[in-house]
Amino acid sequence: MNFADLLIQKIEERNNPSVVGLDPRIENIPSSIREEKANKYGDTAQAVAAAFLEFNRGIIDAVHDIVPAVKPQMAFYEQYGPYGVEAFIETVKYAKSKGLVVIEDAKRNDIGSTAVAYANGHLGEVATCKGNKIAIYGVDAITVNAYLGTDGIKPFVDNIKEHGRGCFILVKTSNKSSGELQDLKLQDGNTVYEKMAQLVNQWGEGTEGTLGYSSVGAVVGATYPQEAKRLREIMPKAIFLVPGYGAQGGGADDVLPCFNPDKRGAIVNSSRGIIFAYQRREGFTEEQYKEAARAAAEDMRDDLRRALNL
Repeated sequence: MNFADLLIQKIEERNNPSVVGLDPRIENIPSSIREEKANKYGDTAQAVAAAFLEFNRGIIDAVHDIVPAVKPQMAFYEQYGPYGVEAFIETVKYAKSKGLVVIEDAKRNDIGSTAVAYANGHLGEVATCKGNKIAIYGVDAITVNAYLGTDGIKPFVDNIKEHGRGCFILVKTSNKSSGELQDLKLQDGNTVYEKMAQLVNQWGEGTEGTLGYSSVGAVVGATYPQEAKRLREIMPKAIFLVPGYGAQGGGADDVLPCFNPDKRGAIVNSSRGIIFAYQRREGFTEEQYKEAARAAAEDMRDDLRRALNL
């Protein structure tokens, strides 16, 4: 199925354009989980990875009927080596078994055969010793840094077309220093982020689904609503992946410019504000991390519904 169609379908099934970022930090995992895994595996990377997986499954169980998608950030897993990557893969499998779309936040990019390897490994299939093809990570979409230009994007787009996957290109990110490069003016009068948006349109040609949206989307931060309004004009067919809601200061009203008049075209991310909600919300203990996450996901959903008048 076309990725853009799949994502929009899942959003509309739940009437909720939000995605939960699965960015586990061992110091924030409930102590009972940490102690259990340390007792079983010792004070090792394997214990951390096992803790991540159990925690993630709990979060997924709590929110899978509320949100359409999850977004695991590869860095939090990769830092723990092969055990962490295995926890990432098992998290993806579990999320998909619960009917969720999985967006891998990895911001990969390179050129030539290296870009092909990244694209095949994360979105497509890789060759085996006997010449067969197998999928490795099994995600539905991945974030991509397009700083190297079209050479670094084409292999991802090829996989998108062949396997029904998606990608989200960094265009205007939510971090404070993003303007150091992204806001620079070019000779034609456009900013760097406006030029990147134009390229996203080009790269997305031929990946549109039946609903008119492209499977090549854009990362556009909730912390820059005026820029998002301009980018929505430039990229009417792109789905925006919108970080910056909640912990980074963006609210539901700030993300409105990311949506089209049909109230489609964006999915809004919250990570820490949901998965570690038990540390921020009164009335929840660490043993109730799942219940706290569910309450936070419901609050975010309701906030977006109010702002969008859904």
